[in-house]
Amino acid sequence: MEKSRINILFVALLGVVIGVLVSVTATKYYVANRKFDGDYNRWRKLNLILEQVQANYVDTIDMKKMTDAAVVAALAELDPHSVYLPPVDLKESETDLAGNFDGIGIQFNVPNDTAIVLNVIPGGPSEKAGLIQGDRILNVQGKNIAGVKTPQDSMVRLMKGPSGSKVKIIVSRSGTEIPFEIVRGKIPVKCVDAAFLINDTTGYIRLSKFTRTTFAEFSEASSRLLENGMKHLIFDLRGNTGGYFDQSFLLCNEFLDKGAPIVYMQGLHRSRQDFNADGRGTLRDVRLSVLIDESSASSSEIFAGAIQDNDRGVILGRRSFGKGLVQEPVNFTDGSGIRLTVARFYTPSGRCIQKPYSDGAGYAYDIYERFRHGEMTDADSIQVDTSNVYYTSNGRKVYGGGGIIPDVFVPMDTTRATDFFIKCNRKATQMRFASAMFDKYKSELSSISDFGKLDRYLEGLDLASQFLNFAAEKDKLVPAPGEWKKTESYMMPQLKALVGRYSKLDDEAFYRFYLVIDETVCKAMVN
Repeated sequence: MEKSRINILFVALLGVVIGVLVSVTATKYYVANRKFDGDYNRWRKLNLILEQVQANYVDTIDMKKMTDAAVVAALAELDPHSVYLPPVDLKESETDLAGNFDGIGIQFNVPNDTAIVLNVIPGGPSEKAGLIQGDRILNVQGKNIAGVKTPQDSMVRLMKGPSGSKVKIIVSRSGTEIPFEIVRGKIPVKCVDAAFLINDTTGYIRLSKFTRTTFAEFSEASSRLLENGMKHLIFDLRGNTGGYFDQSFLLCNEFLDKGAPIVYMQGLHRSRQDFNADGRGTLRDVRLSVLIDESSASSSEIFAGAIQDNDRGVILGRRSFGKGLVQEPVNFTDGSGIRLTVARFYTPSGRCIQKPYSDGAGYAYDIYERFRHGEMTDADSIQVDTSNVYYTSNGRKVYGGGGIIPDVFVPMDTTRATDFFIKCNRKATQMRFASAMFDKYKSELSSISDFGKLDRYLEGLDLASQFLNFAAEKDKLVPAPGEWKKTESYMMPQLKALVGRYSKLDDEAFYRFYLVIDETVCKAMVN
């Protein structure tokens, strides 16, 4: 069973690494220089080779494809974050951080092989056309996407498109197929997943990424929580792979006194540039807890490092990813571009938290290696370079060379990963159960906008019995004797979170239910 847990975690953690790398992907396109002089310095040798291939190769070749491949190989010799993206990938990467995109304005889940509308953005194209929560999307632009295991990203691409363009969609609603023609429009993409009060004085904000709208969204959320009595903020940056630096700087500024250092950047061809707080932040007197994990990277680490080095708050969780390199975009007229590393960033104490990358394969597998070496479950297993020591404003030791080490370590909980739980995760039994509950109680769930009322309603549904029956009937999964007792306390909040997401409370319901089993949040409440 332990081997299966490791395999599952390996797949999940590798996905985190890939996500960080892709978030900075870009493209560069070179045209062969038709000069030949024997000087192979700079790019002349590459140009010469491409010229000779084009002039003399035995078969017809795609010079653009070959040139792109040469650029990819060249950039691979630099660092993991200096990368090339073709036009399609570049456009997608920029859209992810723009704060909006052109589309139809829905959120959906794919619990099995069919996309189910989870939320219809108010005022968006889909709401205007008549789509509602719970609709099952069968066909997009004449292409069947239900029951054929269509990748979720492919579904998204089919629905996205330029504002003003039309997309034809067929949905199933209560067993009836209904066609729609939707005019695409600008859709806001929120980066604040949830913001609410856990108790009378403790607020919780979860930030998924640093987009162009991050500061505006965060300011609106924090102002609302302050008005409602917030004295302590738990700021959740777990899983946040970064984004725009300026947004991270603005958030740091909200918490720090005038003159407090936030970060500085420096490179071989870039002189040192320092960034300090201006003292006008609205949250300088709020107690702060920052949550990080192994997938918190880049701008998330700038924020966590600034708070830690200024002794402004408590950092809780597990060691962050370790990306301390700064990329500058260079775009080209063919729609491609590069993201070239031009500097390193340094936290106020002077440390660079970039982890080593000389071993390319090792860099990609670093998070898995952390798990294998026990770092995810034991703080003593964190590999610290004691020669790379720095000091916070209050004289506490902190270390460079590989991510932000939290002040309070919270191990990954593997004790509740029973065979039943693992098998349910593999089959997405919980998600499919939540979808079935929405179908069964749609009218009631869709009308609930108060969390207390939602909690009481779900308590009355006997979700445990319904889930066990569902797992047995649909997936032939039955917990072994004693397994459910061990798993129930963990799975029930998860089930309530997934079902509650189908209410009007959306993501707020999900996180409010889930936080009761979140050990990091629980420790933040008392540290």
